[in-house]
Amino acid sequence: MKLSLFARSAKQLPDPRRREYQSRVLAYLAAAASIAAGTYSQHFGYDILWLVPYTLLYPHLAQRLSQRFKHSHPQQTDLALMVIDALHAGAGMTLLGYSLVPSLMFALTLGFSALIIGGLRSLTIVTLGALCGAVLSFLVVSPVLKLNTPPLVSAVSILFTLLYLCIAAFLVHEQAIGLALAREEVKKEQEKAARLAKYLSPQVWESIFSGKKSVRLETQRKKLTVFFSDIKGFTELSEELEAEALTDVLNTYLNEMSKIALKYGGTIDKFIGDAVMVFFGDPTTQGAKKDAVAAVSMAIAMRKHMKVLRQQWRSQGITKPLEIRMGINTGYCTVGNFGADTRMDYTIIGREVNLASRLESASESGEILISHETYSMIKDVIMCRDKGQISVKGFSRPVQIYQVVDFRRDLGASASYLEHELQGFSMYLDTNSIQNYDKERVILALQQAAEKLRDKVIY
Repeated sequence: MKLSLFARSAKQLPDPRRREYQSRVLAYLAAAASIAAGTYSQHFGYDILWLVPYTLLYPHLAQRLSQRFKHSHPQQTDLALMVIDALHAGAGMTLLGYSLVPSLMFALTLGFSALIIGGLRSLTIVTLGALCGAVLSFLVVSPVLKLNTPPLVSAVSILFTLLYLCIAAFLVHEQAIGLALAREEVKKEQEKAARLAKYLSPQVWESIFSGKKSVRLETQRKKLTVFFSDIKGFTELSEELEAEALTDVLNTYLNEMSKIALKYGGTIDKFIGDAVMVFFGDPTTQGAKKDAVAAVSMAIAMRKHMKVLRQQWRSQGITKPLEIRMGINTGYCTVGNFGADTRMDYTIIGREVNLASRLESASESGEILISHETYSMIKDVIMCRDKGQISVKGFSRPVQIYQVVDFRRDLGASASYLEHELQGFSMYLDTNSIQNYDKERVILALQQAAEKLRDKVIY
């Protein structure tokens, strides 16, 4: 997708190789005109007349010979052509006896071309190349100096050089316009892509946009940790609330759960009503063990965050306590693009996906059920309670399950959080998440709440 985007933009640009070729043809044409005019006015001898066909043919020959190298070594090829042009300019000045006007026009043409192609660095290279060409040709030819230039030669040389400069400047201007249009097109495509990205999990979108994954029907087997969740009692709530209020509750819930999923590196597969499906291990993975720990850590964070959401909903008049229930399983799944060439979905399928869904259905309010495979990977970090075996639809044998309690570091006397929830009172305090600059504000809020409660006469 990313490649096609820039390919479309590139079509709007004048081909830089073609522009370079056209500029070279014009530059050598100006040199040929100066030599022809000088020979016609007998300012130059007929012995250098061979330079006219050479300067007319060389640009085409150079273009033909360099084509095969430009694909594999474009920068080196451009540098070599530029050095040869500089040697030609130096040798040409010597062969023309350093005639003042043609020599100045050669130098002007060479310098202008170098600045267009590569700036001051290129100008330095061609200057050195021209000096080398002049010195070498002087040692071989020993020319007769002809510093004065006849009016005809001067006029032709200046006229053709100006023609070259104007056309070359126009080609550069045309390329600049093309670049501006291409940037605008790329910007529009990026904005469009950013809007479309919301229909895919960020990890999947990034892997497709960067070219790591292709947009075609293909799948692979990978060990993933799969997570399912839904809201216990949401169906009953949907019968009580108006559609607008229900939509607000659902979108708030899904938005908050999505933030937590992305924070822990989960790939959000889909939303089905109030149900959420997330998997870990594709398109990026930290290893099966760390992926499993991240998935269960995410589930614990979601369960804790539901307390905050319940407070928000209670302030909106929703007194029915909504609880999240979750199921997690680890195993080999088939992951990739499923569907048709015209409409595909990046998702996962397999027996292990079904087990995660069944565990979510079997869990109680506020409960996180995990399979033995997941438990074996996270048991040293997270405390779990053995819940024995249950019969699961689609599985011939009973499945061993565990109930997630909490992080081991948060259990016992050194627990990092406190939570209480009663009618009219809800508190969730996580000391690990509080910043130093917020500590005094939290203490003040607790003191004010305690004083208000202490002074309140409750009948």
